[in-house]
Amino acid sequence: MKKLAILGGVPVRAGALAPYQSIGPCEVEAVKRIVESGCLSGFYGSKGPRFLGGPMVQQFEDAWRRKYGTRHAVSVNSATSGLFAAMGAIGLSPGDEVIVPPYTMSASVVAPLLYGGIPVFVDIERETFTLDVSAVEAAITPRTRAIIVVNLFGHPGRLRALRDLADRRGLMVVEDNAQGPLASEEGRYAGTVGHIGVFSLNYHKHIHTGEGGMCVTDDDRLAHRLRLIRNHAESVVEADTDVDLTNMVGFNFRLSELSAAVGIEQLRAVETHVARREHIGRRLSEGVAGLEGLHAPVVRDGCRHVYYVWALRIDRCALGASRTQFSKALAAEGFPHFCGYVAPMYRLPLFRRRIAFGRDGYPFNLSDVRYEDGMCPVTESLYEHELIGFEPCAYAVSDADLDALVAAIRKVYAERGELRVLN
Repeated sequence: MKKLAILGGVPVRAGALAPYQSIGPCEVEAVKRIVESGCLSGFYGSKGPRFLGGPMVQQFEDAWRRKYGTRHAVSVNSATSGLFAAMGAIGLSPGDEVIVPPYTMSASVVAPLLYGGIPVFVDIERETFTLDVSAVEAAITPRTRAIIVVNLFGHPGRLRALRDLADRRGLMVVEDNAQGPLASEEGRYAGTVGHIGVFSLNYHKHIHTGEGGMCVTDDDRLAHRLRLIRNHAESVVEADTDVDLTNMVGFNFRLSELSAAVGIEQLRAVETHVARREHIGRRLSEGVAGLEGLHAPVVRDGCRHVYYVWALRIDRCALGASRTQFSKALAAEGFPHFCGYVAPMYRLPLFRRRIAFGRDGYPFNLSDVRYEDGMCPVTESLYEHELIGFEPCAYAVSDADLDALVAAIRKVYAERGELRVLN
Protein backbone atom coordinates (compact mmCIF):
# COMPACT_ATOMS: atom_id res chain seq x y z
CA MET A 1 0.00 0.00 0.00
CA LYS A 2 1.23 3.48 -0.88
CA LYS A 3 -0.03 6.51 0.97
CA LEU A 4 -1.93 8.92 -1.23
CA ALA A 5 -0.14 12.19 -1.92
CA ILE A 6 -3.20 14.16 -0.84
CA LEU A 7 -2.89 12.50 2.57
CA GLY A 8 0.82 13.19 2.91
CA GLY A 9 2.39 10.54 0.69
CA VAL A 10 4.80 10.94 -2.23
CA PRO A 11 3.11 11.75 -5.56
CA VAL A 12 3.57 9.42 -8.49
CA ARG A 13 4.84 12.30 -10.62
CA ALA A 14 5.76 15.92 -9.97
CA GLY A 15 5.78 18.97 -12.19
CA ALA A 16 3.71 20.01 -15.18
CA LEU A 17 3.62 18.07 -18.42
CA ALA A 18 5.33 19.88 -21.27
CA PRO A 19 2.96 21.52 -23.76
CA TYR A 20 2.60 19.89 -27.17
CA GLN A 21 4.26 21.88 -29.95
CA SER A 22 3.14 21.04 -33.47
CA ILE A 23 4.67 24.12 -35.13
CA GLY A 24 8.10 23.37 -36.54
CA PRO A 25 10.65 24.45 -39.16
CA CYS A 26 8.32 23.75 -42.10
CA GLU A 27 5.69 26.14 -40.76
CA VAL A 28 8.34 28.76 -39.96
CA GLU A 29 9.71 28.64 -43.49
CA ALA A 30 6.23 28.78 -44.99
CA VAL A 31 5.38 31.91 -43.00
CA LYS A 32 8.72 33.47 -43.88
CA ARG A 33 8.00 33.01 -47.60
CA ILE A 34 4.60 34.68 -47.27
CA VAL A 35 5.96 37.62 -45.27
CA GLU A 36 8.74 38.15 -47.78
CA SER A 37 6.21 38.08 -50.61
CA GLY A 38 4.33 40.96 -49.01
CA CYS A 39 0.95 39.32 -49.77
CA LEU A 40 -0.57 38.54 -46.37
CA SER A 41 -4.11 38.29 -47.76
CA GLY A 42 -5.36 37.83 -51.29
CA PHE A 43 -9.10 38.49 -50.83
CA TYR A 44 -11.17 41.22 -52.42
CA GLY A 45 -14.77 41.66 -51.28
CA SER A 46 -16.07 42.07 -54.81
CA LYS A 47 -16.77 40.03 -57.93
CA GLY A 48 -13.64 38.83 -59.69
CA PRO A 49 -10.78 36.33 -59.50
CA ARG A 50 -9.66 37.52 -56.05
CA PHE A 51 -13.08 36.93 -54.53
CA LEU A 52 -11.86 33.40 -53.71
CA GLY A 53 -8.70 34.54 -51.93
CA GLY A 54 -4.99 34.35 -52.53
CA PRO A 55 -2.90 31.44 -53.82
CA MET A 56 -2.18 29.95 -50.39
CA VAL A 57 -5.83 29.97 -49.38
CA GLN A 58 -6.84 28.26 -52.61
CA GLN A 59 -3.99 25.76 -52.36
CA PHE A 60 -4.95 24.96 -48.77
CA GLU A 61 -8.58 24.45 -49.68
CA ASP A 62 -7.63 22.16 -52.55
CA ALA A 63 -5.34 20.09 -50.34
CA TRP A 64 -8.08 19.77 -47.69
CA ARG A 65 -10.68 18.81 -50.29
CA ARG A 66 -8.43 16.07 -51.64
CA LYS A 67 -7.51 14.79 -48.17
CA TYR A 68 -11.13 14.39 -47.11
CA GLY A 69 -12.50 13.36 -50.49
CA THR A 70 -15.10 16.12 -50.77
CA ARG A 71 -16.08 18.22 -53.77
CA HIS A 72 -15.49 21.49 -51.93
CA ALA A 73 -13.51 22.92 -49.03
CA VAL A 74 -14.14 26.51 -47.97
CA SER A 75 -11.70 28.05 -45.50
CA VAL A 76 -12.85 30.44 -42.77
CA ASN A 77 -11.14 32.29 -39.93
CA SER A 78 -12.61 30.05 -37.22
CA ALA A 79 -14.89 27.06 -36.81
CA THR A 80 -17.35 29.46 -35.17
CA SER A 81 -17.43 31.46 -38.39
CA GLY A 82 -17.89 28.20 -40.28
CA LEU A 83 -20.91 27.26 -38.18
CA PHE A 84 -22.41 30.72 -38.67
CA ALA A 85 -21.84 30.49 -42.42
CA ALA A 86 -23.33 27.00 -42.52
CA MET A 87 -26.54 28.19 -40.88
CA GLY A 88 -26.83 30.93 -43.48
CA ALA A 89 -25.98 28.64 -46.37
CA ILE A 90 -28.74 26.14 -45.57
CA GLY A 91 -31.28 28.97 -45.68
CA LEU A 92 -32.14 29.09 -41.98
CA SER A 93 -34.93 31.59 -41.31
CA PRO A 94 -36.41 33.23 -38.19
CA GLY A 95 -38.44 30.74 -36.20
CA ASP A 96 -36.85 27.64 -37.72
CA GLU A 97 -35.83 25.06 -35.12
CA VAL A 98 -32.37 23.48 -35.06
CA ILE A 99 -31.72 20.38 -32.97
CA VAL A 100 -28.46 20.69 -31.01
CA PRO A 101 -26.67 18.80 -28.23
CA PRO A 102 -26.25 20.55 -24.87
CA TYR A 103 -22.76 19.14 -24.25
CA THR A 104 -20.49 21.17 -26.52
CA MET A 105 -18.73 24.48 -26.94
CA SER A 106 -21.16 27.41 -27.05
CA ALA A 107 -20.62 28.21 -30.75
CA SER A 108 -22.38 24.96 -31.71
CA VAL A 109 -25.64 26.10 -30.14
CA VAL A 110 -25.62 29.88 -30.68
CA ALA A 111 -24.95 29.63 -34.43
CA PRO A 112 -28.66 29.23 -35.27
CA LEU A 113 -29.48 32.40 -33.33
CA LEU A 114 -27.60 34.53 -35.85
CA TYR A 115 -30.34 33.87 -38.42
CA GLY A 116 -33.24 33.78 -35.97
CA GLY A 117 -33.15 30.01 -35.54
CA ILE A 118 -34.31 28.42 -32.31
CA PRO A 119 -31.95 25.85 -30.72
CA VAL A 120 -33.76 22.76 -29.45
CA PHE A 121 -31.64 20.76 -27.04
CA VAL A 122 -31.62 16.98 -27.27
CA ASP A 123 -29.78 14.66 -24.90
CA ILE A 124 -26.72 12.57 -25.73
CA GLU A 125 -25.53 9.00 -25.39
CA ARG A 126 -23.74 8.40 -22.11
CA GLU A 127 -20.95 6.33 -23.67
CA THR A 128 -20.06 8.41 -26.75
CA PHE A 129 -21.26 11.90 -25.67
CA THR A 130 -22.95 12.41 -29.05
CA LEU A 131 -26.59 12.94 -30.01
CA ASP A 132 -29.09 10.20 -29.15
CA VAL A 133 -30.76 9.43 -32.48
CA SER A 134 -34.05 8.29 -30.96
CA ALA A 135 -34.25 11.50 -28.92
CA VAL A 136 -33.50 13.53 -32.05
CA GLU A 137 -36.35 11.86 -33.93
CA ALA A 138 -38.74 12.51 -31.04
CA ALA A 139 -37.78 16.21 -31.03
CA ILE A 140 -38.56 16.86 -34.71
CA THR A 141 -41.52 19.18 -35.29
CA PRO A 142 -42.94 20.85 -38.40
CA ARG A 143 -40.64 23.81 -37.62
CA THR A 144 -37.43 21.75 -37.52
CA ARG A 145 -35.02 22.77 -40.26
CA ALA A 146 -31.67 21.23 -39.31
CA ILE A 147 -29.63 19.07 -36.96
CA ILE A 148 -26.22 20.09 -35.67
CA VAL A 149 -24.31 16.98 -34.63
CA VAL A 150 -21.11 17.45 -32.63
CA ASN A 151 -18.45 14.75 -32.86
CA LEU A 152 -17.46 15.44 -29.29
CA PHE A 153 -13.99 14.64 -27.91
CA GLY A 154 -13.00 13.07 -31.23
CA HIS A 155 -15.57 10.28 -31.47
CA PRO A 156 -18.03 10.40 -34.40
CA GLY A 157 -21.72 10.67 -33.68
CA ARG A 158 -24.15 8.25 -35.29
CA LEU A 159 -23.63 10.11 -38.52
CA ARG A 160 -25.11 7.73 -41.06
CA ALA A 161 -28.21 7.21 -38.94
CA LEU A 162 -28.67 10.96 -38.47
CA ARG A 163 -28.17 11.68 -42.16
CA ASP A 164 -30.67 8.96 -43.09
CA LEU A 165 -33.17 10.39 -40.61
CA ALA A 166 -32.63 13.89 -41.97
CA ASP A 167 -33.07 12.74 -45.57
CA ARG A 168 -36.34 11.04 -44.68
CA ARG A 169 -37.64 14.12 -42.91
CA GLY A 170 -36.33 16.76 -45.31
CA LEU A 171 -33.81 18.23 -42.87
CA MET A 172 -30.22 19.47 -43.17
CA VAL A 173 -27.32 18.03 -41.16
CA VAL A 174 -24.37 20.20 -40.16
CA GLU A 175 -21.46 18.42 -38.49
CA ASP A 176 -19.42 20.29 -35.92
CA ASN A 177 -16.22 18.30 -36.34
CA ALA A 178 -13.95 20.75 -34.54
CA GLN A 179 -12.56 17.99 -32.32
CA GLY A 180 -12.50 15.10 -34.76
CA PRO A 181 -10.12 15.41 -37.72
CA LEU A 182 -9.58 11.92 -39.20
CA ALA A 183 -12.25 10.41 -36.94
CA SER A 184 -14.43 8.09 -38.98
CA GLU A 185 -17.53 5.93 -39.04
CA GLU A 186 -17.60 2.86 -41.28
CA GLY A 187 -14.71 4.18 -43.35
CA ARG A 188 -16.20 7.64 -43.89
CA TYR A 189 -14.47 10.66 -42.37
CA ALA A 190 -16.40 12.53 -39.72
CA GLY A 191 -17.28 15.93 -41.12
CA THR A 192 -18.14 14.52 -44.56
CA VAL A 193 -21.42 12.71 -43.86
CA GLY A 194 -23.60 15.74 -43.19
CA HIS A 195 -24.56 18.32 -45.79
CA ILE A 196 -21.84 20.60 -44.38
CA GLY A 197 -18.96 19.69 -42.08
CA VAL A 198 -17.06 22.27 -40.04
CA PHE A 199 -13.48 21.74 -38.82
CA SER A 200 -11.47 23.83 -36.36
CA LEU A 201 -7.90 25.04 -36.72
CA ASN A 202 -7.79 26.73 -33.33
CA TYR A 203 -4.44 26.55 -31.54
CA HIS A 204 -5.39 23.75 -29.12
CA LYS A 205 -6.76 21.34 -31.72
CA HIS A 206 -5.00 18.37 -33.38
CA ILE A 207 -3.58 20.66 -36.06
CA HIS A 208 -3.89 24.41 -36.14
CA THR A 209 -3.22 27.75 -37.77
CA GLY A 210 -3.57 29.71 -34.54
CA GLU A 211 -7.14 30.58 -35.47
CA GLY A 212 -8.94 29.16 -38.47
CA GLY A 213 -11.44 26.66 -39.77
CA MET A 214 -12.64 24.75 -42.81
CA CYS A 215 -16.09 23.87 -44.15
CA VAL A 216 -16.55 20.90 -46.47
CA THR A 217 -19.51 19.89 -48.62
CA ASP A 218 -20.34 17.89 -51.72
CA ASP A 219 -23.12 20.30 -52.67
CA ASP A 220 -22.13 22.91 -55.28
CA ARG A 221 -24.89 25.29 -54.24
CA LEU A 222 -24.02 25.14 -50.55
CA ALA A 223 -20.34 25.68 -51.33
CA HIS A 224 -21.16 28.78 -53.37
CA ARG A 225 -23.32 30.17 -50.59
CA LEU A 226 -20.60 29.48 -47.99
CA ARG A 227 -18.11 31.45 -50.09
CA LEU A 228 -20.55 34.34 -50.49
CA ILE A 229 -21.33 34.56 -46.78
CA ARG A 230 -17.60 34.36 -46.00
CA ASN A 231 -16.79 37.37 -48.16
CA HIS A 232 -19.29 40.25 -48.26
CA ALA A 233 -22.09 38.50 -50.15
CA GLU A 234 -24.16 41.66 -50.48
CA SER A 235 -21.45 43.24 -52.63
CA VAL A 236 -21.22 40.28 -54.98
CA VAL A 237 -24.70 38.92 -55.59
CA GLU A 238 -25.85 42.05 -57.42
CA ALA A 239 -23.89 40.74 -60.40
CA ASP A 240 -25.03 37.14 -59.85
CA THR A 241 -28.71 36.82 -60.66
CA ASP A 242 -28.87 33.06 -60.02
CA VAL A 243 -28.24 33.33 -56.27
CA ASP A 244 -31.08 32.90 -53.77
CA LEU A 245 -30.83 36.13 -51.77
CA THR A 246 -31.85 34.44 -48.52
CA ASN A 247 -29.12 35.22 -45.96
CA MET A 248 -26.93 36.91 -48.55
CA VAL A 249 -25.73 39.45 -46.02
CA GLY A 250 -22.05 38.73 -45.98
CA PHE A 251 -19.36 38.82 -43.32
CA ASN A 252 -15.60 38.86 -43.31
CA PHE A 253 -14.80 35.28 -42.34
CA ARG A 254 -11.71 35.15 -44.57
CA LEU A 255 -8.51 33.25 -43.78
CA SER A 256 -5.17 35.01 -44.25
CA GLU A 257 -2.39 33.80 -46.53
CA LEU A 258 -0.19 33.39 -43.43
CA SER A 259 -2.70 31.07 -41.78
CA ALA A 260 -3.23 29.12 -45.00
CA ALA A 261 0.51 28.60 -45.43
CA VAL A 262 0.73 27.19 -41.89
CA GLY A 263 -2.36 25.07 -42.54
CA ILE A 264 -0.84 23.46 -45.61
CA GLU A 265 2.14 22.27 -43.58
CA GLN A 266 -0.03 21.15 -40.68
CA LEU A 267 -2.29 19.16 -42.98
CA ARG A 268 0.70 17.32 -44.40
CA ALA A 269 1.50 16.10 -40.88
CA VAL A 270 -2.05 15.48 -39.68
CA GLU A 271 -1.71 11.68 -39.67
CA THR A 272 1.31 11.90 -37.37
CA HIS A 273 -0.31 14.39 -34.98
CA VAL A 274 -3.56 12.45 -34.75
CA ALA A 275 -1.83 9.07 -34.38
CA ARG A 276 0.03 10.37 -31.34
CA ARG A 277 -3.24 11.39 -29.68
CA GLU A 278 -4.73 7.99 -30.47
CA HIS A 279 -1.74 6.30 -28.86
CA ILE A 280 -2.19 8.33 -25.69
CA GLY A 281 -5.90 7.59 -25.52
CA ARG A 282 -5.47 3.87 -26.07
CA ARG A 283 -2.68 3.55 -23.49
CA LEU A 284 -4.75 5.32 -20.85
CA SER A 285 -7.76 3.15 -21.64
CA GLU A 286 -5.65 0.00 -21.38
CA GLY A 287 -4.36 1.27 -18.06
CA VAL A 288 -7.81 1.42 -16.45
CA ALA A 289 -9.18 -1.77 -18.01
CA GLY A 290 -10.81 -3.98 -15.42
CA LEU A 291 -11.07 -1.30 -12.71
CA GLU A 292 -14.65 -1.46 -11.49
CA GLY A 293 -16.31 1.93 -11.37
CA LEU A 294 -13.99 3.51 -13.97
CA HIS A 295 -15.20 3.55 -17.57
CA ALA A 296 -12.71 4.39 -20.32
CA PRO A 297 -13.97 5.97 -23.56
CA VAL A 298 -16.05 3.65 -25.70
CA VAL A 299 -15.18 3.27 -29.36
CA ARG A 300 -18.18 2.06 -31.35
CA ASP A 301 -17.63 -0.77 -33.82
CA GLY A 302 -16.51 0.61 -37.16
CA CYS A 303 -15.44 3.94 -35.69
CA ARG A 304 -12.12 5.73 -35.26
CA HIS A 305 -11.74 7.84 -32.12
CA VAL A 306 -9.04 10.53 -32.30
CA TYR A 307 -9.05 11.56 -28.62
CA TYR A 308 -9.24 15.31 -28.48
CA VAL A 309 -10.25 14.44 -24.92
CA TRP A 310 -9.77 11.14 -23.12
CA ALA A 311 -13.01 11.09 -21.13
CA LEU A 312 -13.13 8.83 -18.09
CA ARG A 313 -16.54 8.18 -16.53
CA ILE A 314 -16.89 7.62 -12.80
CA ASP A 315 -19.54 5.30 -11.39
CA ARG A 316 -19.69 6.46 -7.78
CA CYS A 317 -21.63 3.47 -6.49
CA ALA A 318 -19.30 0.91 -8.04
CA LEU A 319 -16.17 2.90 -7.18
CA GLY A 320 -17.07 3.69 -3.60
CA ALA A 321 -15.92 7.31 -3.96
CA SER A 322 -17.25 10.47 -5.55
CA ARG A 323 -15.78 12.14 -8.60
CA THR A 324 -14.73 15.09 -6.46
CA GLN A 325 -12.82 12.85 -4.08
CA PHE A 326 -11.20 10.87 -6.87
CA SER A 327 -10.29 14.05 -8.76
CA LYS A 328 -8.60 15.70 -5.78
CA ALA A 329 -6.48 12.61 -5.18
CA LEU A 330 -5.60 12.30 -8.88
CA ALA A 331 -4.46 15.91 -9.04
CA ALA A 332 -2.23 15.42 -6.02
CA GLU A 333 -0.58 12.45 -7.73
CA GLY A 334 0.32 14.63 -10.72
CA PHE A 335 -2.44 13.71 -13.18
CA PRO A 336 -3.71 16.92 -14.87
CA HIS A 337 -7.40 16.83 -15.75
CA PHE A 338 -10.71 18.65 -15.66
CA CYS A 339 -14.07 17.65 -14.24
CA GLY A 340 -17.35 17.80 -16.07
CA TYR A 341 -16.33 19.60 -19.30
CA VAL A 342 -18.93 22.38 -19.78
CA ALA A 343 -22.29 22.96 -18.11
CA PRO A 344 -25.29 22.07 -20.27
CA MET A 345 -25.59 24.90 -22.75
CA TYR A 346 -29.20 25.61 -21.88
CA ARG A 347 -27.94 26.96 -18.56
CA LEU A 348 -26.27 29.91 -20.29
CA PRO A 349 -27.92 33.22 -19.35
CA LEU A 350 -29.13 33.95 -22.89
CA PHE A 351 -31.16 30.73 -22.87
CA ARG A 352 -32.28 31.00 -19.25
CA ARG A 353 -33.50 34.57 -19.80
CA ARG A 354 -34.37 34.10 -23.50
CA ILE A 355 -32.54 37.25 -24.56
CA ALA A 356 -30.10 37.30 -27.49
CA PHE A 357 -30.57 40.11 -30.04
CA GLY A 358 -32.32 43.35 -29.24
CA ARG A 359 -34.45 44.28 -26.25
CA ASP A 360 -37.47 42.13 -27.01
CA GLY A 361 -35.97 38.65 -26.72
CA TYR A 362 -35.46 37.94 -30.42
CA PRO A 363 -35.48 35.23 -31.68
CA PHE A 364 -36.88 33.48 -28.61
CA ASN A 365 -40.02 35.61 -28.89
CA LEU A 366 -40.84 33.63 -32.04
CA SER A 367 -41.09 30.33 -30.15
CA ASP A 368 -42.39 28.72 -26.99
CA VAL A 369 -39.35 26.42 -26.65
CA ARG A 370 -38.20 26.45 -23.01
CA TYR A 371 -34.79 25.84 -21.46
CA GLU A 372 -34.91 24.21 -18.03
CA ASP A 373 -32.89 21.88 -15.82
CA GLY A 374 -33.87 18.25 -16.17
CA MET A 375 -34.42 18.38 -19.93
CA CYS A 376 -31.21 16.43 -20.70
CA PRO A 377 -30.51 14.19 -17.68
CA VAL A 378 -27.59 12.26 -19.22
CA THR A 379 -25.73 15.48 -19.95
CA GLU A 380 -26.45 16.86 -16.49
CA SER A 381 -25.20 13.71 -14.78
CA LEU A 382 -22.00 13.64 -16.84
CA TYR A 383 -21.32 17.27 -16.04
CA GLU A 384 -22.14 17.12 -12.35
CA HIS A 385 -21.03 13.66 -11.26
CA GLU A 386 -19.33 11.44 -13.81
CA LEU A 387 -16.81 12.85 -16.27
CA ILE A 388 -13.07 13.38 -15.77
CA GLY A 389 -11.19 14.55 -18.86
CA PHE A 390 -7.54 14.47 -19.92
CA GLU A 391 -6.43 16.52 -22.95
CA PRO A 392 -4.03 14.58 -25.22
CA CYS A 393 -3.78 17.56 -27.58
CA ALA A 394 -2.45 19.81 -24.83
CA TYR A 395 0.63 17.87 -23.77
CA ALA A 396 3.81 16.34 -25.16
CA VAL A 397 3.34 13.00 -23.44
CA SER A 398 6.17 10.47 -23.61
CA ASP A 399 5.65 6.77 -23.00
CA ALA A 400 7.30 7.24 -19.60
CA ASP A 401 4.78 9.98 -18.86
CA LEU A 402 1.98 7.64 -19.89
CA ASP A 403 3.26 4.97 -17.52
CA ALA A 404 3.27 7.51 -14.70
CA LEU A 405 -0.23 8.79 -15.54
CA VAL A 406 -1.59 5.25 -15.51
CA ALA A 407 0.23 4.56 -12.25
CA ALA A 408 -1.38 7.65 -10.73
CA ILE A 409 -4.87 6.43 -11.62
CA ARG A 410 -4.19 2.92 -10.38
CA LYS A 411 -2.69 4.18 -7.12
CA VAL A 412 -5.71 6.32 -6.34
CA TYR A 413 -7.98 3.46 -7.31
CA ALA A 414 -6.15 1.02 -5.05
CA GLU A 415 -6.41 3.40 -2.10
CA ARG A 416 -9.90 4.69 -2.87
CA GLY A 417 -11.13 3.52 0.52
CA GLU A 418 -9.05 6.32 2.07
CA LEU A 419 -10.88 8.98 0.05
CA ARG A 420 -13.81 9.06 2.47
CA VAL A 421 -11.96 11.69 4.54
CA LEU A 422 -12.04 14.13 1.60
CA ASN A 423 -14.97 16.48 1.04
